[in-house]
Amino acid sequence: MSAVSKYNRIAPIYELIDLPLELFFFRKWRTEALSGLSGKVLEIGVGSGRNLKHYPSNALLTGIDNSEGMLEKARNKAREMKNVNLLLMDAEHLEFPDKSFDYVVTTFVLCTIPDPVKALKEMRRVLKPSGELIALEHLHSTNPVIAWFEDLIDPFLFFLLGDHTTRHTARNIEEAGFTIIEAKKLAFKDVFRRIRAKP
Repeated sequence: MSAVSKYNRIAPIYELIDLPLELFFFRKWRTEALSGLSGKVLEIGVGSGRNLKHYPSNALLTGIDNSEGMLEKARNKAREMKNVNLLLMDAEHLEFPDKSFDYVVTTFVLCTIPDPVKALKEMRRVLKPSGELIALEHLHSTNPVIAWFEDLIDPFLFFLLGDHTTRHTARNIEEAGFTIIEAKKLAFKDVFRRIRAKP
């Protein structure tokens, strides 16, 4: 089953799956990462729209996702938001001109895209030269014990959610041509990180 099919299937219960993490960690991180953004913002993998309320009203947000089921959830949240445009689109084939956006945002999505480097190259293409990638992601840890656990659960999470716990996302960002300007460790040693990068 493809990742799209998995997310369409679990869309009705998606927000319950990681609710403890959302309440104790993710919500605070979303606010810190997104509340100061302005200009034209592209969110990759907008999902059920959990980030939407964290963007300021003066940011012009375009959110994309390749799951219609998840987008329907996001559209419900965005109904009263005049600054939000949500589109069905594949992150590996962005349908925007070069240098279109001031910011590109990913939150816990680079672990699910089949070819993350290809998608990241697309993100770099649509970013303005002065723009910035902001990524809240979970990565393969440099701690041997944590990395062992991530290796252990990876097949199960991939089967359920199409989610890889073993991705070297910081390396992938650099491979796509970005320069990382911040990689802040957020939780579980270095598993969860906020990465800021320039094209």
